[in-house]
Amino acid sequence: MCVGRNYRAHARELGHEVPSEPLLFLKPPSSVIREGELIVLPHESARVEHEGELAVIIAKRIRRCAPSDVPAAIAGYACANDVTARDLQRKDVQFTRGKGFDTFCPLSSHMVTERPSLDARISVMVNGERRQYGTLGDMVFSIDVLIAFVSDVMTLEPGDVVLTGTPEGVGPLFAGDLVVVSIDGVGSLSNSVVSDHD
Repeated sequence: MCVGRNYRAHARELGHEVPSEPLLFLKPPSSVIREGELIVLPHESARVEHEGELAVIIAKRIRRCAPSDVPAAIAGYACANDVTARDLQRKDVQFTRGKGFDTFCPLSSHMVTERPSLDARISVMVNGERRQYGTLGDMVFSIDVLIAFVSDVMTLEPGDVVLTGTPEGVGPLFAGDLVVVSIDGVGSLSNSVVSDHD
C-alpha cells in the first residue's frame, strides 16, 4: 500500500494540491525486489523516476484501528523506492500501470524495530549526486494517521508494507544508474538500473 503526495514540496513539484486526506494506491507483490537486485526500465515508458520512501511493515492484523493503536501493530521500518513510470501515470490518470511494473518496488532486506525520529533525514542519491532530500517530519499525514486511515479501508495483515510518501526532487532513471535511498536510523537501499532491452 502506498500514499501519494504526502510531502507538500513533492505535491508542488508535480503541480498538485496537497490532498485533504491520504491518497492511496497499490503496488503489486511482483513489483517488489530486494537490495542489489535490478530495476528494469520497461520499453512502454520514456520517463521512469525514483521516489525514496520510508516503508512501514505491519506485525499483526488490524482493521479500523485508532492512530493511538498503530505503534503496537508495527513490526518495523525499512527503506523503499516507489519507482514510477511518470509518463504513464499522467496518461492513465490512475496509478496502477505507472507504479506496477515488475521491479518497481525495491525494498531493503534490513528492518529496524525502533521508529525513526521526525528529524530523521531521507535522501536519494543517483550516481553519487543527491536528488531528493527531506525529513520524516515533513510528512503531511503522520505514520499513525496514515496506517489508521488505510485500516479503515482494508484489513492490514502481518507482513503487509505501507510506503509513506516521498520528498521533493524526484527525477529520471536511466540504464546504468545506481540509485541509493538512505534514511537516518533505518539504513540504505541500493539498486542498479537496466533497460528491458539489455
